Amino acid sequence: RLDPQALADVGLTPAQLQALNRLLRQAQADAPAPVAVAAAPAAGRGVPTPAPMFPGLDDGPINAKVTGQVDGWAPGTVFTLDNGQQWQVLKGEMKLKTARSNPGIVVVPGIAGRWFLQVDEDLPKARVFRIR
Repeated sequence: RLDPQALADVGLTPAQLQALNRLLRQAQADAPAPVAVAAAPAAGRGVPTPAPMFPGLDDGPINAKVTGQVDGWAPGTVFTLDNGQQWQVLKGEMKLKTARSNPGIVVVPGIAGRWFLQVDEDLPKARVFRIR
């Protein structure tokens, strides 16, 4: 691995060089095979961002107001928020005793990408998904 000039600069004898090369070859043979790792694509225009491994774990709650009146919900009900988002009820059904006009709500993340809409902390949450 060394040319004669480099060998002279290092000061190894031919016997020492042979021993060093033998040790390096043995270490290389004993080393585990390298695992091929694909390079992550550079985030750029038009390149989708990969989905997180555990969706929802890093997301925070969304505080907003529903535009319009809320008297309850059932699967299929769409809530339009004042921030422009729209959430549709996937599971859960509730009829409120009194309708509420433009109520403040919280959309909270759950595990594995699930989201829950909460109109009042004392009421059951509706499982929702974002449509806009």
